[in-house]
Amino acid sequence: MPASPVSRRSFLSGSAASAVALTAATATSLTNPVDAAAQAVGVKRGDLPDLTIKEVKVYVINRAPGRTPAPAAAVQAGASSSLRPPSPTEQVASIVTTSGIEGNYTLDARYFHTNWSNLGWLDYAKGKLTGKSVLDLPQFTTQWAPDLRRVGQLSYASAIDNCLWDILGKAVGLPTYRIIGAYRDRVMAYGSSQHHPKLEDFVDEVKRCKAAGFKAYKIHPPGGSEPNPDNYKLDMEICTAVREAVGDDFSLLLDPVGAYDRPQAFQVGRLLDKLGYVGFEDPLPTSDIDGLAELCQKVDVPVHIGEFIDSPYHYSEYLRRGATDAVRFIVDNIGGITSGMKVGHLAECFQLPCVPHNWGNMFDHAVHFQCELAMPNAPWFEKTLPQAGVADLQGAADLPYVKDSFRVQPDGYIYASAKPGLGCEIDHSVLDKMLASIDT
Repeated sequence: MPASPVSRRSFLSGSAASAVALTAATATSLTNPVDAAAQAVGVKRGDLPDLTIKEVKVYVINRAPGRTPAPAAAVQAGASSSLRPPSPTEQVASIVTTSGIEGNYTLDARYFHTNWSNLGWLDYAKGKLTGKSVLDLPQFTTQWAPDLRRVGQLSYASAIDNCLWDILGKAVGLPTYRIIGAYRDRVMAYGSSQHHPKLEDFVDEVKRCKAAGFKAYKIHPPGGSEPNPDNYKLDMEICTAVREAVGDDFSLLLDPVGAYDRPQAFQVGRLLDKLGYVGFEDPLPTSDIDGLAELCQKVDVPVHIGEFIDSPYHYSEYLRRGATDAVRFIVDNIGGITSGMKVGHLAECFQLPCVPHNWGNMFDHAVHFQCELAMPNAPWFEKTLPQAGVADLQGAADLPYVKDSFRVQPDGYIYASAKPGLGCEIDHSVLDKMLASIDT
């Protein structure tokens, strides 16, 4: 079992003087990632491959059943709109260097925040990156500009940042986490449920998780819209039934996605205390800092907040006011791996665990896993579980055109891959057959 999260009762005062200083190596990895990459393999900066960015493009993938992809020749030439299937939604960013190293990351839709959209990413990235060097990574995604500090991290930054970290790892033949500053080679996983409609669905799934080797499970309860509206009393019944199903030696978490008001959150939180849950994620809307701070004081189950925060600069208020016991982030919302590591280190300085959001496909898992492997305060890997009725609990995050997947081992851990970069190797023999277009 992972170590218990640090309690709010050992929470630091929040003053700058009390923050633990980052190590020189970690600071270097974020401010000068190329030097860190060269040092990681014992070469000089000048010995690295040519990292000038030659091309930026987007693979547009046809996932809709019954549609025929555009002919390969047309795809390679940039298929006209008349040849493309209407509105394919899955897209993968590609940044390629003069030396032929390609970095990739998904451009799929994400949770809403005030400044998030990938519409226009290609034109922006081409204008920002073409002819520049990966050596200048920090300047492409920094939020240290007045407009960005006011409105939140520019959404385009995350895919750029993640692709460039992928390139750096491939340039030196190392996983990205070993450049950032490796702390561990494995992270304990919890199975992260879908929003199932019935209590019995959760009970069945958690039993299957335990049998498959998982040591922990997170409930996303029914709710959000008809025919399954939010119902905190049903959520409490589910939490009780799931605990009874797996016994006391299994870690459980609850994530109602900000659905409760304060009285409901306090009532559910007190039940989770009795049931021995180890995480209560987004019990209130993220904007209710006062309510979150009060909840943290009145319940023992650790409160997890952060996936709906849209800038690394917006975490400090939650930490200062004791409005969270564990810090979460989505790299897409805050500017990629670079910003994710900043948030993780900030949480560490306040003696809090960092539990990145990790719900999604192989790319989503990969970028957060690289951060978790480099953070001493990251106790969990969130493993997306499949839709109800899918027998293989392990396969939910797999992409057919990516050769890799994350699989929980019998000891409950996800182990680091030795593959360079993000560890998401594209199988072009599969991808090419799924292409609707290559946009350039």
